[in-house]
Amino acid sequence: MSVNLKQNPFVVVWRVLDHCNLACPFCAYDKRLRFARRQVDEAEVFRFVDLLAQKQAGSERRHLISWLGGEPTLWKALPQVSAAAQKAGLGQSLTTNGTTLGSAKVRQLLLDRFDEITLSIDGFEDVHDGLRGWRGAFEKLRVGISKLREERESMGVSCRLRANIVLMRRNLGRFAELCHTLADWGIEEITFNQLGGRDRPEFFPMNRLRPADATRLAGLVPGLRSELVQKGTTLLGGDPYVRRIGDTTLDRPLAIGRCGVAQDFWFIDEEGTIAPCNFVEDHFGLNIRDLRSVQDLEALSDTLCSRQARFPAASCANCMSTQQVAKFAV
Repeated sequence: MSVNLKQNPFVVVWRVLDHCNLACPFCAYDKRLRFARRQVDEAEVFRFVDLLAQKQAGSERRHLISWLGGEPTLWKALPQVSAAAQKAGLGQSLTTNGTTLGSAKVRQLLLDRFDEITLSIDGFEDVHDGLRGWRGAFEKLRVGISKLREERESMGVSCRLRANIVLMRRNLGRFAELCHTLADWGIEEITFNQLGGRDRPEFFPMNRLRPADATRLAGLVPGLRSELVQKGTTLLGGDPYVRRIGDTTLDRPLAIGRCGVAQDFWFIDEEGTIAPCNFVEDHFGLNIRDLRSVQDLEALSDTLCSRQARFPAASCANCMSTQQVAKFAV
């Protein structure tokens, strides 16, 4: 079968390491935290990339690997692995904190290999620099994004530039202004998610969104989306997604009895554990080492969905997966 590039891709999000070079108080990978840092087995990554490419060859959908961290540009194997994935015909995206964009070599790698780059930006200088523990962060991101745009044009490639914003009390008030600024920088897509409480429960209570914040956000998004379109920028996050944020501020659970996320999405962690999302990564007891053939991969989505329906994880009683509620829709 031929791969249909117009259809939404099958996405594999892979957290390849939990090492980071920034000190974000809301993140589990804050460099100040003391724990044994891990990264993937490179040989297993190459093997799985080959299997995924074989699966794509028998599918009508393009398959895309989204590399995640920690900070994935610090992963020494990234140049070799991304080259293998590109040669195999797989799509690739990457989420970065932007600290390595000052390197021309890194920028060339990203533009040459990736369909999409997502930059984490949580506010203007007064918020972002402090939250990240990185002096001059906001201005350095502006410069880095400018260079990416210039070099993308000179290389003649079509790598999409996206920004993701973690919304919390201290940055919601300037969310619209930040989105407009990012659009002016040349960011083509903007996503957002609310601050979660699982990674850093000590930070969450005083910084989480409140019901009034969620109401404000719901009223803001439609008009903001229309304004950004005029600048060529798409604000992602459909109505179900915005409503779900509101429900979580009221501590209303979303129970999932039968989840179909695995039909479109897999999550893999730095140990090779594979699951429908990162909230249930240990529930299924599956590792990429267990997947030895393309037939194993072809059966995996149905296996995960059926197991979830029969034996849902505790997290399924209050699902926090953004894939469940259209984070990337409009």
